[in-house]
Amino acid sequence: MVVGLTKIKCVVWDLDNTLWDGTLVESDNVVLKDNAENIIKTLDERGILQSISSKNDFEVAKKKLEELGLWKYFIYPQISWNSKSEALRIIQESINIGQDTIAFVDDQEFELDEVKFSNPEVLCISAQNLDQIPDMECMMPNFITSDSKYRREMYQNDIVRNDIEKEFKGSKEEFLSSLQMKFQIRRAQEDDLQRVEELTVRTHQLNSTGYIYSYDELKNCIEDDKYEVLVTKLDDKYGTYGTIGLALIEKSEKEWEVKLLLMSCRVMSRGVGNILLNHICNEAKKANVKLKAQFVPTAKNRIMYITYKFNGFIEYKENDITFFEANMDYERKIPDYIEIIVTLESEK
Repeated sequence: MVVGLTKIKCVVWDLDNTLWDGTLVESDNVVLKDNAENIIKTLDERGILQSISSKNDFEVAKKKLEELGLWKYFIYPQISWNSKSEALRIIQESINIGQDTIAFVDDQEFELDEVKFSNPEVLCISAQNLDQIPDMECMMPNFITSDSKYRREMYQNDIVRNDIEKEFKGSKEEFLSSLQMKFQIRRAQEDDLQRVEELTVRTHQLNSTGYIYSYDELKNCIEDDKYEVLVTKLDDKYGTYGTIGLALIEKSEKEWEVKLLLMSCRVMSRGVGNILLNHICNEAKKANVKLKAQFVPTAKNRIMYITYKFNGFIEYKENDITFFEANMDYERKIPDYIEIIVTLESEK
């Protein structure tokens, strides 16, 4: 299990005298700071999301960022006269990440202090240290995967979906059906391991044990016949969500144990949170084996506890460890609004 520095998932930028020299409300003739564009593009390529918290007129700031060719790099930008701490809260909730995975960059000590007071886990960085940001350890993911490179685009696709859902006339299930979702479950291969490790590092709320597995640990598991490592991918008519789920199962003749189950928080509103778990339950029922799942409570993963309870698992203790055992008296149903594609033919 990997224990290390919390990696930053989103950098939130001030604008005036931070990304550019000058104050936009005083003059439209602001100049982008040296290296600012390169830093933004570098973080984007690493899969680090970026947003804005700036006290400015929204349309004026947007126009300037479009002129500079930078507007597309920011999701959920908060450009208004409200407090920076409130802007950080909105961005955090919109992306659904922890405070401790956000960095805030500003030139004003007052603004940095105001954010520190209200959002104590946010990493606050003075704009004076702008050039040092790409070299900070917390800004360096262990791997840069294909999902990393397209993470911003995947979130932007989510924003499009969410906007369409708000306007959709019909039930939740009818909307989900309209997305034409395809949920793939397959056996992990070595090529998947960088993304799988990244997923364990980035996923906290929907991680059943809180464990973070290293590349080498995962490689050992896929090469060991007693383990099954499953990965899931989700696509719909608007594009891909990428690799969004993982299950690590230890198998014996009479019992399967889910050592780790996790799902990206991004897809929970799509009604797919239970599909991988239900698939494992159904496969265990076919194999006529007992299915249990280890659960290690953390400060952030109570939703996984609820997931097991909701899906008919019975909680018990074994050597002071919390387990859930599946009720195997019935087969789990898969929602009609999603197509399931299972590809487990390849051998270890």
